[in-house]
Amino acid sequence: MKNFFSRVTQHQTSRNKTSTTAQIPFRMNFLFIIVGLLFAALIAQLAYLQILHGTQLKAEVSRTDSTVETNNVQRGMIFDSTGRVLVGNKTHQAISYTKGVNVMAPDMYRTANRLGEYLTVPTGSLTRRNRADYFLASAARAKQVKANIPGINNVAQSDAYDKELQYLYAHPSEFKLSHQQKNNAMIYARMSGAYSLSTTYIKETGVTSRELAEVGEHLGEMPGVKVGTSWTRDYPYGSSLKSILGTVSSEKIGLPDNKVNQYLAQGYSRNDSVGQSYLEEQYEPVLRGSKSQTDVEVSGTKIMKEVKRYGGQKGDNLQLTINAGFQKKLQSLVRQAEGGAGGVSTGTYAVVMNPNNGAIIGMAGVDRNPSNQKITNNALGAINNSITMGSVVKGAMVSGALMDGVITPSNNTLTDMPITVGGTKKASWFNKNGGQNMAVNASTALEVSSNSYMMQLAMKEAGFKYSEGAALTMNPNIFNIMRGYFNQFGLGVKTGIDLPGETTGLQGATTKKHLGNALDEAFGNYDAYTTIQVAQYMSTIANGGYRIQPHILSSIRGTNKNGGLGTVKATVTPKVLNYIDMTPAQRKLVTEGLYDVVHGTNTWKTGGELDTIKPEISAKTGTAQTFYKGTETVTLSLASYAPSTHPQVVVALAMPNLDYNAEDNNMKLAKSIYQAYWDTVQSTSTLKSSTNSASTHVVQ
Repeated sequence: MKNFFSRVTQHQTSRNKTSTTAQIPFRMNFLFIIVGLLFAALIAQLAYLQILHGTQLKAEVSRTDSTVETNNVQRGMIFDSTGRVLVGNKTHQAISYTKGVNVMAPDMYRTANRLGEYLTVPTGSLTRRNRADYFLASAARAKQVKANIPGINNVAQSDAYDKELQYLYAHPSEFKLSHQQKNNAMIYARMSGAYSLSTTYIKETGVTSRELAEVGEHLGEMPGVKVGTSWTRDYPYGSSLKSILGTVSSEKIGLPDNKVNQYLAQGYSRNDSVGQSYLEEQYEPVLRGSKSQTDVEVSGTKIMKEVKRYGGQKGDNLQLTINAGFQKKLQSLVRQAEGGAGGVSTGTYAVVMNPNNGAIIGMAGVDRNPSNQKITNNALGAINNSITMGSVVKGAMVSGALMDGVITPSNNTLTDMPITVGGTKKASWFNKNGGQNMAVNASTALEVSSNSYMMQLAMKEAGFKYSEGAALTMNPNIFNIMRGYFNQFGLGVKTGIDLPGETTGLQGATTKKHLGNALDEAFGNYDAYTTIQVAQYMSTIANGGYRIQPHILSSIRGTNKNGGLGTVKATVTPKVLNYIDMTPAQRKLVTEGLYDVVHGTNTWKTGGELDTIKPEISAKTGTAQTFYKGTETVTLSLASYAPSTHPQVVVALAMPNLDYNAEDNNMKLAKSIYQAYWDTVQSTSTLKSSTNSASTHVVQ
C-alpha cells in the first residue's frame, strides 16, 4: 500500500512539474509581445517626429521671436508770444534698465545687487512691500521664511508667496535691511516695475561722474543696464505761470489712476510721464512726441539682435499768446497790490486780453489767507474764483435794456432817486437820501454808476410800475431776463478758454422771496462772476459785439535744427461764440458812457483817476458790498479797454474783500498794468499801424 501511495504521489508531482514548465514559456512570450509592441510604438513615434516633422520641430527649437522695444523722447517745449522759452527740457545723465525677455526675479536680484555697488539712489519712497519683495528674491532667505510656515509646500505658488509676505509683515525684526540693502531694494523695485523689453529709469537725475564711470565700466556684468539721458521740465521765467502751464508726472508716479486705461490704449506704458494738469494735460497729444522703435530679435531668453527702426520724434512745441516779460510784471503788480491791501482781503486777480481775437496777453492772480497774511500765486483764480463784482456789469445791464426796448437811443432819461419797495430802501452811492436826485440818461448812468437807474431798468423789463413804498410784485422771471442778456456778453457762462477747470460763476436764488435781490442783480451786487468773464464781457463791447472765445495757445510748431521754434503746424483761429445784435446808436450810448466814466464832466464820475493813462481808455469801475466771515468788506473791480477808439487791449481785474473804506485800489493797479503793457508788449509808436488792421483780427 505504501508503494502504491508513493507511486501516486510521484505521478502527481511529475504532472505538476510538467504543467508549471508549460506555463512559464507562455508568460514570457506574452511579456515579450507587450515589450515588442511598446518598442514598435516608440519607433513609430520617433519616425513620426524625425521623418515627418523633424524639420519643423528643429526650426521651432531654434526659432527667434521679433518684437519692438520703445523708448521715450523729449517732450515738446512751451514758448511765449515772442519766442522765449517758458517751459524747456533740462538734460540729465541717467542710468536706465531695459528688462529682457523672460527675466525672472533672481536675475533682477543679482543685477540690482551688482548695480547697487556703483550707484546710490534715494530710498525715501521705499515701501514695506518693496523691502519684502527684495528680501524674498534671495533664494536662501526665502527658504528660511518657508521653514517657519507650516504646510507652505501644500499650497499654490501665488498663495504661498502671499503667506511669505504675511509672515514677514508679522515678524518685521526678521527682515531688517542694512543701508546698502535698502539701496539695492530700491533698484530692484524699479527694475521689477518694468515690462518685458520696456525701459525704466533707475536714477534719472543727480548721477555723479563717479557713478557714470563705474557703471559704464561694468555694464557687461549687468544685463539690461544702460547709461543714457533723461529730461525734466525747466522754467527759465520762474514758476509764476506754473499754475497755468501745468505739471508733468514723474516716471515714478507714471500714468494717473483715473486715466490709466485711456493712456494704455493710446500706446503709453504705465511708467510714462504725462501732463497731469492744465496746458501740459490739455495738449498732451501734441507735447508727448512719438517714441523711438527698435526691432529686437529674441531667441529663448537672449536678445540676439537689435536694429533701430525709428529714431523717435520730439514732441511739437506750443507757442502761447502770453508775453513772458509782461506776464512777469503783471504777476508782480498783482502781488504788490495784494500786499498792500491788508484787512481780510482774500486775493487779487487780473486778465489782459486782446479784444479782437481773444488772445490772453497776461493772466495773473494771488490768493491771500487773512488769518496768517500768507500770499500765494494763483493765476488760475482768474478763471475759477467766483466774485461778486459790483457795478462793473452795468454796461451789460444798459445794453440788455436797449435790446429789450424798455429804453431807446432817443428816450432813455430817468431820475436817479432812492428806490423804496416793501420797506427797503436802495440807492446810488452818491444819492443815498435823495438829496442829489437828478435826471440821467443811459450814458450818464454809466458815468456816475447809478444804481437807481439800473434798478428802474430791471423793473421796466419785468413790466412792473414802480410806486414808492409799494410791495415789489415782479414776476421772478426777471432774473432769467437779466441773466439772458448778461450771458450774451459772457457773464455767468463759461468763456471757453482753453484751460480745464473754468467755472461758470455763482447764481443767487430766484424765488419770490428773493425778488428784492433782482434789484441787486441789476447793479452787480448779487450773482458772482470770474475775472475772465469780465474780460470777455468788456472785449465784446470793445470789438463791436463779438463774444470771442479766449485762448492761451497761439500755434503748434515744430523744432528747428537749433532746438528753437520751427515751422507752424497749426494756428488757433479766433472763434466767435455769439454776436450782440445792437444798432450803432445803441452801442454808441454804451461806449460813450464808458468813455465818460474816465473822461466825463459830471461831478460824480467814478473813474476820473484813470484819465492820465495814455492812450485814453474807456472803463467801468465796480464796487460791491460784501462780507467775509461776518466782517463787512468791499470788493473792487474794473473792466476797461484802450485806446478808446480802435481798442487793442482789455484789462479786467478784481480785488475781493478789501477793507470797507478802500476806494481806489483797483484804479491804481489798472494804471500800473496799462503802463507795463505799453512798455512791454506794444509801444505807442506802433499803435497807429496796429489799430488800422484791428478789425481784420475778428473772425465773423
